[in-house]
Amino acid sequence: MSNEILAVLEYMEKEKAIPRADMIAAIVNAIKTAAQKGVNAGQELKIEIDPKSGKLKAWALLKVVDSVSNPKTEIHIEKAQALQSSVQLGDIIEREVDPAMLGRIAAQTARQTVMQKLRQFEKDRIYDDFKDMVGNIVTGTVRRRERGDIVVDLGKAEALLTSKEQVPGEEYQAGDRVRCILLEIESTPRGPEIILSRASSKFVRRLFELEVTEIADGTVKIESFAREPGYRTKISVSTTDPKVDPVGACVGARGARVKTIVRELNGEKIDIIPHHDDPQQFIIEALKPAVPRDMVFDEKITASP
Repeated sequence: MSNEILAVLEYMEKEKAIPRADMIAAIVNAIKTAAQKGVNAGQELKIEIDPKSGKLKAWALLKVVDSVSNPKTEIHIEKAQALQSSVQLGDIIEREVDPAMLGRIAAQTARQTVMQKLRQFEKDRIYDDFKDMVGNIVTGTVRRRERGDIVVDLGKAEALLTSKEQVPGEEYQAGDRVRCILLEIESTPRGPEIILSRASSKFVRRLFELEVTEIADGTVKIESFAREPGYRTKISVSTTDPKVDPVGACVGARGARVKTIVRELNGEKIDIIPHHDDPQQFIIEALKPAVPRDMVFDEKITASP
C-alpha cells in the first residue's frame, strides 16, 4: 500500500501540479472516513502518511477508564499503564494498529474518495491557473472530437473549442497545433470548463494587438470591428499621432504584419480602413472597393419622451 500511495503522490505532484501535502491530507481524511464506516465504526483513528516513503501508520485513540463498556473507544487503566505508565483516568492514549486491519472495504471506499478529492483539486487548480488568461491567445494540441466540439490539450488542462466557436471550413485532426483565444471559463456541474474560440472577433483583435506594436502601446486605436468568420474581417483604425499612418502600421512593411494574421486565419480576407468621424466618408471607406452611387442620411433626431 505504501508503494501505491507514493506512486499517487509522485504522479499528482509532477503531472497534475497538486502539492504533496494537499494530497496526503486528502488521502488521510478519505481513509479515516472510510474506516470509520466499516469494521472500525465508532472508533477514533489517527492516521499519518510519510511524505517521502508513502508509509502509512494508524493509531486508535482510546479513553482511559476503570470499566470498559466499548473496547473500540476505551481502554482499561491497567492496560493503558502497561503501554504508558504515566497515564491517568480520563486521558486519551494512542495505540498503534496494523493498517491492514482497516479493512478491504475501507481501502476501496478510500480509493473512491481519494479520486473524488483529486478531481476537486484539479477543478480548483484549473480555475486558478486560467482565470487570469481569459482574453489571451493560447496554443494547444487537438486531442479528439466530441459531438462536434474539439477537445484541445493546453498542457495543464483540456479545453473545448465548441462547434459555434469554430471557423466554417477549418478542419483539425488529432495532434494538430491550434491557436485560439481563451474566451471564458464556464461553471458546470462537472467543474470549470475552459471555452476557446477562433470565430470570435476578439480573436482577431487580439492577434492585431500582438502583431502591431502601435496598437499594443495605444498609438493606434481600433475604433470599430466587424467579422464574418472564415470570410472577411473589417476594422477601422485611428491615431492621435500625426506622424503615424494607422492603416500602414497595421499592414506593416510590404504587408508583413497583416499577412501573418491572414495566415493564422487560413486566408480570411482582412480590410483595414481609416476611421472618419464624418459618417458619409466613413461609409465610403467601409464599402471599398465598391463605390456607392448615392447616399441619403436621415439626420432627424427623435427626442426621448
